[in-house]
Amino acid sequence: MSDWGPVFIAVILFILFSPGLLFQLPGRNKFIEFGNFQTSGISIVVHALLYFAFIAIFLLAIGVHINRNYNRLAMADWAPVVIGVVLFILLQPGLIFTLPGNHRHIELGSLKTNGKAITVHSLIFFAIFTILILAVKIHIYTG
Repeated sequence: MSDWGPVFIAVILFILFSPGLLFQLPGRNKFIEFGNFQTSGISIVVHALLYFAFIAIFLLAIGVHINRNYNRLAMADWAPVVIGVVLFILLQPGLIFTLPGNHRHIELGSLKTNGKAITVHSLIFFAIFTILILAVKIHIYTG
């Protein structure tokens, strides 16, 4: 039985911490801006650090799992945290690409986002994360 807990947590946090959707820290004109659908390199770094902290808390410290057969005594698996953070950075709308863009079907490096793009990028995040964690079963254990 597959454990969907890491997938669920990773996708929810991807959406919540996407710069510009709920908030952008730091903002373009103020320290924090809400719902401005903008991003920047430094915002992505700050939001990635927040994403890392929260995903580590939920998956490693609290141990959120959706699997009745999960062994609580097993070693901590860092793969969902590491893969989640890397995908969080690479798939942020506006950093590398925005799909759909504000003015074209796809925009490269625009540092702008929109609601549709966050939805599409979240679906791409979900697909890649699920494939790597549940289908390929990548694990990273520290010893």
